[in-house]
This record gives sequence, structure tokens and C-alpha cells, in this order.
Amino acid sequence: MPDSGYIRIGDLSRRSGVSPELLRAWERRYGLFEPDRSPGRFRLYSDADVARVQAMQDHLARGLSAAQAARLVLAAPTREEPGLVLDAPLLELRESLLKFDEVGAHAALDRLLAVLTLEVFLRDAVLPLLREIGARWKRGETTIGQEHFASSVLRGRLLALGRSWGRGVGPLALLAAPPAEQHDLGLVVLGLGLHDRGWRVTFLGADTPIETIADTARRVSPDAIVLVALAPSRLKSVLPAIEAMAKEWRVYLSGEGASAGIAARVKAQYLNAGPMEAAGLLAETVR
Repeated sequence: MPDSGYIRIGDLSRRSGVSPELLRAWERRYGLFEPDRSPGRFRLYSDADVARVQAMQDHLARGLSAAQAARLVLAAPTREEPGLVLDAPLLELRESLLKFDEVGAHAALDRLLAVLTLEVFLRDAVLPLLREIGARWKRGETTIGQEHFASSVLRGRLLALGRSWGRGVGPLALLAAPPAEQHDLGLVVLGLGLHDRGWRVTFLGADTPIETIADTARRVSPDAIVLVALAPSRLKSVLPAIEAMAKEWRVYLSGEGASAGIAARVKAQYLNAGPMEAAGLLAETVR
């Protein structure tokens, strides 16, 4: 039986924040999983099983019973390759956002989330769409209103996906954008990427005073602090404070405003990657 890419129930529990006992109950009562077996007869769970747990948590958070949630999860279509399912709903999402059609946008998001894993949804749908809309705005092809509306709808939906990102027993990341940095969509994506890899997340969001970040760190004892900025000036204005934080915690800088030079000045680490790739790098660095 192949085990590459498979995880045991303890790993599934850590990634999802759901106890092994409850996972076994869902499997026994509702047939939520059909795990493979290792040569030693240990249950082995796939990415599809991880997605089912995430879907269960989403349905339970909406107030459904476990039985109702399981029926919906098991009735969902099998996840397919991204290229087979991405184009039509992504086009629908883009057009709905540009037409200020929030209902249509959420319907398209529902279709994408039904057939894509979270990582593929973020990497191949959300991030390219945000880049496209931003580029169209710079070329004068969309209005500020359209860009703001699209960002607002997507940000709200992504934050909803992060409702449970404080659960679990994995490493803890404290995420914030420095003072005057108003954009935090990349930060949200980074948080979702980390949680998908078993991390817990404390999310402070945009325009966070450095003193607030440090105070929160003292309270939650993070394994890593990640600051994301789009403009270098946002980081340069608070370099001494960042350097002071780096003496107490592991501090990582990311985003278009970060650089290896700035990170070196404050003795922080530089995540030279987009949000999803940065999540992978951080997860590999801090164990």
C-alpha cells in the first residue's frame, strides 16, 4: 500500500485541531473516511480526508449537526484536477466582482471551494485573480471602486475560512502588517497556508502598532512573528522596534516591501516568496 503523501491520525489531528477520538467517531458513525492501511495496519489519511475534516468544521461552525455536516461533506463532488474545474468559475468570479455582484461572486467561490483543495484555491485562483485585478487597475482598465470591492469580498471570504486557525497543537505564528500598511490580503493568505500545514495563527491584521505586536507576543509566546508589508517605508519607519523584537522572538519579514537587506539590518529572517510559498518556507524552517 503506498504511503507517500499519506498521514496518520495524529498528524491529521494536529493539522485540523480535531481530536483523534472525534475523528474516529466521525469515521465510525458517518463513514466520513475510508483510510488506507500501512503494512503495520495503521490508518493512513489522504489530502482528500484533510479536506473533508475542513469541510466538516465549516459546516459545524454554521450551526449544523455533525450528522447533517457529514451528509453534506459526503455528497460533495470528488475533487478534480485544477485545470479541469478552474476556468469557468474563476471567470464567473472575476466578472461578478467587476460588476459589484456579491451574490454571484460568492456562488463562484462556492463552486471553486467545492472542487479545489485550500492550497490550490489560494495559489491558482485567489492570488492570480488579485494580481490581475491590481494590474488592470494600474492600466486604468478598472476603477478604484472595483478594486476595493473585489478585495473586500475576497478578504471577507478568506477570513471566514480562517475561523478555526487558532485551533490545534502545532506551532503558533503571530501575523501582522506594520504601522500604515493598510493591505493585509497577503497576510490572510499566508495565515491560511500556515494553518493548512498544521500551524495555529494569531492574526492582528493591517496597520498594527509595533508596540501592540510586541505586547501580543508576550501574551501568546509565538514560535514566529511574521510582518508583511507592500512598501519598504512601512518597515523602515519602525526598524529599531523590529530589531528589539527580533532579540526576543523569531521575526520574519515578507511582502514586496521586505528585502534581504532590511531583514539583515534588524536581524530578522527574509521570506523571499509569495504568501503560499512563504507559508511553506516558514513551515520548513520552524518545526
